[in-house]
Amino acid sequence: MATTPAATATERAGDRRPVVRNNLATRSLHGATALCVAVLLGTGWWIWSGHEGRPSVLARALDEPDVEIHRTAGWTLVVLAGLAVTAGVRGAVTFVRETARADRGDLRWFRRWPVGAVTGRFPPHRGVFDPGQRVANVLFVVSLAVVIGSGVALTTLSGGPTFATMVRVHRCATVALTVFVVGHLVVVSGLLPGYRGVWRAMVGRGRAPRATVRRLWPRSVPDEPGPPDRAAPPDTPAG
Repeated sequence: MATTPAATATERAGDRRPVVRNNLATRSLHGATALCVAVLLGTGWWIWSGHEGRPSVLARALDEPDVEIHRTAGWTLVVLAGLAVTAGVRGAVTFVRETARADRGDLRWFRRWPVGAVTGRFPPHRGVFDPGQRVANVLFVVSLAVVIGSGVALTTLSGGPTFATMVRVHRCATVALTVFVVGHLVVVSGLLPGYRGVWRAMVGRGRAPRATVRRLWPRSVPDEPGPPDRAAPPDTPAG
């Protein structure tokens, strides 16, 4: 049956209806974590590049040494991680379950990802996260855990071979985390046409265009037409 102009207009209007992909708690945790990571990486690279003793712009603005800012940001990240697995236990369980899932067709998704990133025509997937996000989740969690763990060790050790080992581990984890963050920023910035609009799912009210959500996370959009989604369920993880 041919599509009428009125039906086409209705479909286009439906595609413009926003969908709340992530709830307020998820967006708040993501924002606080992103801020801590940005401060950690900024001060960490500043100190590592030989500028210790020369206050950065942030250090001058806060009137605190970069080392102290770095340490405070690290402990804040520890607190956020604790809140995520206690107060946000439902979301944490969903995050782990959806990240660890493996479905038939995942390899096909990866094979077609380069084309999808340019055209927006991604293969369908069944999970809350697409297969690429699942890999990214693992990389971020592991690198953050190593950065946090080695950083805590460095604050409790005063020297010796274990301290030297932790310094090397901390630096390697920082380099890895930096690479992952840059890759994440490339994706959410919309430089890849297939991901244009994705940043709206985690910023402000988290209201991303329905067409964007349907393209990337089809499970989050019902097949039948209806009113815009009012809010994500309380256990919806970041993505």
